[in-house]
Amino acid sequence: MTHGLTHADAYSLRDLCPALANKVYFNYGGQGPLPSSSLEAITASWSRIQELGPFTADVWPFIGTEVNSTRRLLAQGCGVPPHRLALTENVTSGCVLPLWGLPFAEGDRLLIGDCEHPGVVSACVELARRQNLAIDVLPVKHLRGDQAHCDAAVLEAIHHTITPRTRLVVLSHLLWNTGQVMPIAAVADQLNQHPQQPFLLVDAAQSFGQIPVDEAAAAADIYAFTGHKWACGPEGLGGVALSERVLEEAAPTVIGWRSLRDESKADLNSSDLFHHDSRRFEVATSCVPLMAGLRSSLQLLDQTGSAQQRWDRIRNLSSNLWQALQGLERVNPLLEVPPASGLVSFQVDGDVPPAEHVKQLGAQGLWIRDLADPSCLRACTHITTTEDDINALVAAISAL
Repeated sequence: MTHGLTHADAYSLRDLCPALANKVYFNYGGQGPLPSSSLEAITASWSRIQELGPFTADVWPFIGTEVNSTRRLLAQGCGVPPHRLALTENVTSGCVLPLWGLPFAEGDRLLIGDCEHPGVVSACVELARRQNLAIDVLPVKHLRGDQAHCDAAVLEAIHHTITPRTRLVVLSHLLWNTGQVMPIAAVADQLNQHPQQPFLLVDAAQSFGQIPVDEAAAAADIYAFTGHKWACGPEGLGGVALSERVLEEAAPTVIGWRSLRDESKADLNSSDLFHHDSRRFEVATSCVPLMAGLRSSLQLLDQTGSAQQRWDRIRNLSSNLWQALQGLERVNPLLEVPPASGLVSFQVDGDVPPAEHVKQLGAQGLWIRDLADPSCLRACTHITTTEDDINALVAAISAL
């Protein structure tokens, strides 16, 4: 599409989402609404598998087509060839499965951003404990200004915190708490200049389906995402884009029949058991019908406009929300400038815990969430968000 994304384009998608019919919804960063047509695609796929199989020679070509078409579509969105895209169940598995297979040596160091999700951080802590690695912290939580300043500050912070033994850098593409976008491609370039050339692991939970990701995904070593947030797909299906270096150097970790080059027999003597591409990090049986649902949701998003057009609309809506919150006496947005994404985090003055505010708003049919670090509330705008949604939320917050 060449024209700008219109209200009609976005509202047509909104009308397909039953979850948006009875509430004012701002929790896209937690889980996006599943369009009814995507649910129908899942059901149709499930029915077809039962008709053909479920475990017969007739069903395997259908399943193979589902898997391959999904891999190609996700790889295309990430700007990588299909052999570099592994199918996963969620962001965490996409991060952890290749992470634990990287070639670390005792005494290596991990540099982890201070806004990373607890699931990824905990995996790194346990990895460090088992392999006698050290952990350093990359400070990015304080970055709240314009994008150019943020980009420069991130690169400067890496320059000051990286060490000769740093083997891995962990940094989200879009920080899940503050909403700041990280310059992943520039970080990858910087790490490539380091003598150790540390691996770059990127949590893309908040970026995939919301902002253009191809440049960052192609530059990172591990770029893990899910389909159930901004892509509005079903929970239980995601992917991870892997660099050629990871495919060459990382060993498989959780191993199952999908990891194997030949699943038909066990071989105690082979030194070449595993796929040489991303499939070495896939495990075993997954829910194939979910793939039809995610493809349907991604196609619906594409029909509303290009990735850039959708991002422009999301930012326009989040900017309107940010500006309205700025005008409230007791409300303080975390970012000093309008967000570069749909995440709008803010704090409300007073002694009432953020979780209690969530309950108060939920009682009115307005759904946002609270976060612990930093302690704040977070509302997310998507292309399906309306000005009426924003006005209703702002009015309710002003009355807290």
